[in-house]
Amino acid sequence: MTYSPITPTIPLDAQGVHHGFLRLPHSRDESAWGAVMVPITVIAGGQGPTALLTAGNHGDEYEGPIALQELAATLDPAAINGRVIILPMMNLPAFSAGRRCSPIDGCNMNRSFPGRPDGTVTQKIAHFIATRLVPMADIVLDYHSGGRTLDFLPFAAAHILADKTQEAACMAAMEAFNAPWSMRMLEIDSVGMFDTEVESQGKVFVTTELGGGGTATAASVAVARKGARNLLIHAGILKGTPQKAPSEMLDMPDERCFAFCETPGLLEPMVDLGEEVERGQPLARIWPTDRSGSPAQEIPARLSGILTARHVPGLVGMGDCVAVVAQRVT
Repeated sequence: MTYSPITPTIPLDAQGVHHGFLRLPHSRDESAWGAVMVPITVIAGGQGPTALLTAGNHGDEYEGPIALQELAATLDPAAINGRVIILPMMNLPAFSAGRRCSPIDGCNMNRSFPGRPDGTVTQKIAHFIATRLVPMADIVLDYHSGGRTLDFLPFAAAHILADKTQEAACMAAMEAFNAPWSMRMLEIDSVGMFDTEVESQGKVFVTTELGGGGTATAASVAVARKGARNLLIHAGILKGTPQKAPSEMLDMPDERCFAFCETPGLLEPMVDLGEEVERGQPLARIWPTDRSGSPAQEIPARLSGILTARHVPGLVGMGDCVAVVAQRVT
């Protein structure tokens, strides 16, 4: 077994319901012999596959933590065949601070995998998840939304993979989640992502973007809650009938999906989420903030499609992603 300084306070392979922590020693000013205590629940009943359900990879995204806190408190082991491992706030330091990145070491957990057992706090947590929890899992769901700076159409996503058998299994799991939108997703930078680590281990992986703006809504939480249940049924772990509703398929074909800001300023949105756009159509205008009487810079769509994500704060910086356009799959 790979060494890790993290110790689970509960068994990871016992039948029944077990609530506890991943305890990581962390000496600091406030507690010389302190620890970071990452909540974990393991629910097992009968024989079957293992699902690893995670949220709080980024600490300012809330639909996943809400859905998984409820699941951890209510899932009956008698209703499942297999095991469900739940990490509702996997990046607890970031979650406790309501920040994307950890206030302890400044690290973005979703750029820190596979982690290091002798690294920073974030790297140590990532290492334990990558080397101890992911190998146990047959299917992995990692919840995301836009956090404080982005807002998304609510979608579940899977990636294009070199292994087409694995890709097909991921796409099927994504469709089973049954978000209002389903995305064949393109990442700007996949190095160090949890997604990349899980997929490299040959697992079935599904992620989401379920809203944003640094909050959750009743509707976005309902999507998260239904999706977890549907995925567990799809995996053969949870008994029952999935809840199904129409889901529209989207694709991010290449880097033209992304629109970036090349000058800081005041953001004027010109298109709302879910609206159709044409290539060359202005998605937003950026007004200067240090003078009046100067023209705005227009940011055009680089391909036709649907506005799938947008920048939330009214001020933008150079290099910020302002909008994402995806295309319907027909």
